[in-house]
Amino acid sequence: METQTKQEWLVVVNPNAGIGKVKRDWNKISDLLDQQGFNYQPVFTKGPRHAIKIVAEEIENGYRKIIAVGGDGTMNEVVNGIFKQKGVPTTDITLGMISVGTGNDWVRTFNIPKDYAGAIRIIKNEKTLLQDAGIVKYYHCAMEKIRYFINMAGLGFDGLVAKKTNADKEKGRGNPLVYFINLLASLFSFKSSNTKINVDDREIKDKIFSIGIGIGQYNGGGMHQAPAALPDDGLFDLTLIKDMSKWSVITSIRKLYNGSIASHKRVETLVGKSIRIESEHPILLEADGESLGESPFEFQIVPKSVKVIVN
Repeated sequence: METQTKQEWLVVVNPNAGIGKVKRDWNKISDLLDQQGFNYQPVFTKGPRHAIKIVAEEIENGYRKIIAVGGDGTMNEVVNGIFKQKGVPTTDITLGMISVGTGNDWVRTFNIPKDYAGAIRIIKNEKTLLQDAGIVKYYHCAMEKIRYFINMAGLGFDGLVAKKTNADKEKGRGNPLVYFINLLASLFSFKSSNTKINVDDREIKDKIFSIGIGIGQYNGGGMHQAPAALPDDGLFDLTLIKDMSKWSVITSIRKLYNGSIASHKRVETLVGKSIRIESEHPILLEADGESLGESPFEFQIVPKSVKVIVN
């Protein structure tokens, strides 16, 4: 018997996002949803990866409209749940976001307000765009894994900073300042690695400090690392930061935030659909702010595969 499509929204709530801010603000958010006349069913996540399971199961139960309430990591899990189920095309699912995280980077590309009332009004309008997703193969505990992402992946130095920041979040410490502190602290322990990068039919070999692979434009709580990225052009935007002195990194941080990083002589930008990265020493990966694993990596773009509500 075919499952009947539900008209109500599934609201996936991560109470721990924003260092517990969602838990504190949920009554306020639900009141605003009620005021706007939403018919919805809230479901609360209980820990890492739970949203993936919830979303995959609830799509099979007939939900086709989903709101993620949390940070970039919550949105990432919801997207992975959409891809995990095989009952309906991913583009049949409409996805909106009320951003209550510490980074809030995915919403920046689409200019979605961070105030709850503004975000809910945009969801109510249901103006959608089919955006690309990325799929990455990586290694965790010597086992190959895969993960989808819809904003940005960071490798090398980015991966290390994310790992430290996520460990701080688990201890209840987290805001963009914590990310910045970890960025400075990681400078003294991180070593660039000889890396081979294949982008489509092009090969680059260099000593690499950090790599950003963007579908969206922002990461790290507002760093404009892929300013030319278009979320629906079927291409990754790569920002390769080659080995440079610690002082040069510190003096270039401003360029990361204002979107001018590509003008640095040790930075190369390129675009592509298929990427393979191997390194002399294992380098760390984060995608949409989630710490995942280590090299080697394979990335593929999945064009126009996620239907998101935009401003």
